[in-house]
Amino acid sequence: MIIKEAAIILPLIQHYSDRKQEHFICISINGANEVIASRVVSVGLVNKTHVHPREVFADPLTDRAAAIIIAHNHPNGSLTPSKEDVDITNQLKSAGEILGIKLLDHIIFNYKGHYSLVEKGEC
Repeated sequence: MIIKEAAIILPLIQHYSDRKQEHFICISINGANEVIASRVVSVGLVNKTHVHPREVFADPLTDRAAAIIIAHNHPNGSLTPSKEDVDITNQLKSAGEILGIKLLDHIIFNYKGHYSLVEKGEC
């Protein structure tokens, strides 16, 4: 599967849209912009999940990924990113730059749709 835009990965993660807890997902992307793997990094509460760069990048490093796309569901129904969502995006982007693994996008999704931080200029 070749990544042309972040919305193409929605079929890989959409089954998490109706979960009652936040699920934070990391999708490893190879140098040809193909999906290597999609994994749940953490499961949290109804309105938050704790994420650490070490946990997010552990599998992409093993995969020899060139890039990642991160995503998480918002069970509360709102697609608007929280301050914490934007902060973790910036933290992971910085960590990825150090590791040589580019953060392509952070997608917030639920049963209503999705919100791409890249498309909105927030990543």
